[in-house]
Amino acid sequence: MRIRFLGANGNVTGSRHFVEVGDFRFLVDCGMTQGRDFLGRNWEPCPEPARDINAVLLTHAHLDHCGLLPKLFLDGFRGKIYGTPATLDLAKLILRDSAHIQEEDALFKQKRHAKENRKSPHPVRPLYTQDDVEKTIPLFTPIDYETETEIAPHVTVTLREAGHVLGSSFIEIVADDHGTAKRLLFSGDLGRPNRPILRDPVYFTEPDRPVDALFIESTYGDRVSEPIDEVNDQLAVVIKRAVERRGLILMPVFAVERAQEMIYRFGTLQAQGRMPKDVPIWLDSPMAVEASKIFMRHKECFDDDALRRLKTRSEEVSNFHFLTTKEQSMTLNDIEGPGLILSSAGMCNAGRIKHHLANHIGYKRNIVLFCGYQSAGTLGRQIVEGNKRVRINGQFVAVKAEIASIRGISGHADQRELLKWVDAIPSPPKSIFVVHGETRSSETFCGLLQKRLKGSRVMRPEYGDEVNL
Repeated sequence: MRIRFLGANGNVTGSRHFVEVGDFRFLVDCGMTQGRDFLGRNWEPCPEPARDINAVLLTHAHLDHCGLLPKLFLDGFRGKIYGTPATLDLAKLILRDSAHIQEEDALFKQKRHAKENRKSPHPVRPLYTQDDVEKTIPLFTPIDYETETEIAPHVTVTLREAGHVLGSSFIEIVADDHGTAKRLLFSGDLGRPNRPILRDPVYFTEPDRPVDALFIESTYGDRVSEPIDEVNDQLAVVIKRAVERRGLILMPVFAVERAQEMIYRFGTLQAQGRMPKDVPIWLDSPMAVEASKIFMRHKECFDDDALRRLKTRSEEVSNFHFLTTKEQSMTLNDIEGPGLILSSAGMCNAGRIKHHLANHIGYKRNIVLFCGYQSAGTLGRQIVEGNKRVRINGQFVAVKAEIASIRGISGHADQRELLKWVDAIPSPPKSIFVVHGETRSSETFCGLLQKRLKGSRVMRPEYGDEVNL
């Protein structure tokens, strides 16, 4: 069995792992890289010939896990793409939006470069188009949770709840390698227990199913997040501060999961009397509106509290405004607070949030509130790191607004939660590969596992590394 690491090594984007067992070849995830340091990889052909790959297994629908599927199709892939029904529905939305953004950005850059006589290191065209996405979608093949499915005569997969995003899963793969069955676990991105809406991640606790190799994420492998039950307290404090000085809160959110979670949390705060009901909240993201509809189609992923609130229609947000058109979005250009603008993308690398930042980040009364991880090289990361001037849509803008962050709201398990998940495996895996983490985080987590699991071979692979199991 040959494993090759083709993404999310030394960083948290572009998750992609190649597995070859006998004559069957498949990818676990096929994600797009984000951030200028790794952007060029998106344009490169898949290091393993796409036409020779038989299948793709998706852990979940975030762009850094599914965003290169249409590119894989263009390179010659014609196999099946497996995931939970909710994952595949969200992936359709995310890929269509990605293609749309790429087409718009390419057109904008073509005009700007022609005007400024500039050259780009990458082609000024979309990586793929909306038409390419539509050609890829027929390959989607749903698999329900906890259903062992044969994807080849000698390979079975089972998807289990990961609690990271609607439909997310960790994947158990059992493959017959020359008469010997080997079991692989791919964690995908693991969520945190007790988050709103979603069920908690489950643990792999089957004592009679020894694990030969574990591929474990390490996004927060070097830190412990703030307690998740304190998130609403932190939100209430920031909102109070903005209201008192009549400022706007600009909240970059991922259109999938984070936007829905914030709606849920604002409803809770208003019901508790901890947030004014007359302060307007704008969700400026057509994609987030569509994602919310997909959430409602997949209530099988909801936890008990979300199902209860759904039945009673309690804690609804009355002052919420859903904006979908450009004209509606532009009405926010010159507004003053108090008020909250939620807009995607969550790392500020694309979407309408860039326009809102350009218009409002230069005022001291305003607050930019981050509630998710910001990858290296993204605009969000530059702002979080304290840059006083940032480039937005080709223009440098002074950063005068207050910058705030709420880490406890992350959709990623922290160090303690990752360790608890690994510890729940009845017998230590023979090999553990620490992936999906920036260098410091993955090195720290790798070191902890090496000390903790003396009987396991623990490694932190680099991009392009190969191992044989």
